[in-house]
Amino acid sequence: MHELGRKAREASAWVAKADTGLKNKALLAIAAELETARPALRQANAVDLENGRSRGLDAALLDRLELTDARIDTMIENLNQVASLPDPVGTIDDLKYVPSGIQVGKMRVPLGVIGIIYESRPNVTIEAASLCLKSGNAVILRGGSESIASNQAIAQCIQKGLAAIGLPEAAVQVVETTDRQAVGTLISIPEYVDVIVPRGGKGLIERISRDARVPVIKHLDGICHVYIDDLADREKAVAIAVNAKTHRYGVCNAMETLLVNRAVAADWLPELAQRYQEIGVELRGCSEVCDLIPDALAATEDDWQTEYLAPVLSIKVVGDMGEAIRHINRYGSHHTDSIITESYTRGRDFLREVDSSSVMINASTRFADGFEYGLGAEIGISTDKIHARGPVGLEGLTSQKYVVLGDGHIRK
Repeated sequence: MHELGRKAREASAWVAKADTGLKNKALLAIAAELETARPALRQANAVDLENGRSRGLDAALLDRLELTDARIDTMIENLNQVASLPDPVGTIDDLKYVPSGIQVGKMRVPLGVIGIIYESRPNVTIEAASLCLKSGNAVILRGGSESIASNQAIAQCIQKGLAAIGLPEAAVQVVETTDRQAVGTLISIPEYVDVIVPRGGKGLIERISRDARVPVIKHLDGICHVYIDDLADREKAVAIAVNAKTHRYGVCNAMETLLVNRAVAADWLPELAQRYQEIGVELRGCSEVCDLIPDALAATEDDWQTEYLAPVLSIKVVGDMGEAIRHINRYGSHHTDSIITESYTRGRDFLREVDSSSVMINASTRFADGFEYGLGAEIGISTDKIHARGPVGLEGLTSQKYVVLGDGHIRK
């Protein structure tokens, strides 16, 4: 791991100074290698799938692990899309004259070496590599043991693509060992690694956050809320509340708790409950909700702080927006929360007072996504408050340094 780190540090200097055209050529060369290597990718993935079945992996995990032709197409398209995105590196913002006559601005620069630790999905290897390369960073990728053969096959395509256009192969390295001690070392070598990005289950992210000696960009949970205000439009409220929960269940931006203003609860909740129950969503609610929806189960304290990732929804009746905001800030995970209201003032207050990485007015929480935000792609969604917050795209993988332009200026 120290040798991987040393090589990555050396490669990062080359990638950081690579111009946009060279980085785009590398991405397109990798895409061409993936196309050529389709049979080898499928063969390697078949090994992982067979090993996964023999280890008793459940159907959902096997589905995430599988590399179909359609998913290989998506990986290739991802590379093409990232190549088409604007390059943030080197851009200078807020350049202005100050009283001394010098000009001061901020330039976007790469972070350096990024370590990414993830589980199951081998396509993350391409997503992470493409974003790190375009943003001028070197990257060390440590996938799950269940996808080791697939990741190594993808890594060969990446390194062939890099070599073809003259960038160091060590700019993207995939850890070849499945030993868990490798993760412990990767997160403990700040002399080689500048940032760690964990992508996976809560247990993995908690362990990384607890043990890392390197800064971590992370999110632990996606406990997202929708609050239906008494000044909401009913049609919008119903459509958004249904979509936020049922569009997809196993994603971090799905709504897990619905908050409804008491003034409209008796009239609107039965309709919402019918819509949810037709789709097969289990409802858990406070005492007022249980009175209005006979089939709802009584919610416990744990329900308000649970990311179900399943067709289960907790519902609470609140007296006003202030109570809704207090509930969100107490039980939420600072991921994504939305208000449904026709009041401009309440919407603005909600935006200002809810402490989350994405806060919305009259929109489904499912929009909290790098692609939907126009970032092209994302490496994850950060619920941290420092550096990157929300979907982390190319800009989130850079930092800023001050630049000063003078013409013989001296300080007097």
